[in-house]
Amino acid sequence: MKTLSLKLDDFVYQETEQLLEKIKKPRNRYINEALQYYNRIQKKKIIAKLLEKESKIVSDESLKVLAEFENIEEYDC
Repeated sequence: MKTLSLKLDDFVYQETEQLLEKIKKPRNRYINEALQYYNRIQKKKIIAKLLEKESKIVSDESLKVLAEFENIEEYDC
């Protein structure tokens, strides 16, 4: 386990402290869970961008192949 020192905005700190008091959860556990959750969101965003990029490449290639097939059909007639 790593030890970190971090600075929080006053509002974030106060809000977190109020929540921790209500849910009776240790601050370290809460921050770990929050970071795990945020990491999952960021990973999903990265994958979505990659998928969008790859889909565009596949789409462009599919249009090229379709155009080639259309040219072949013209010669067969």
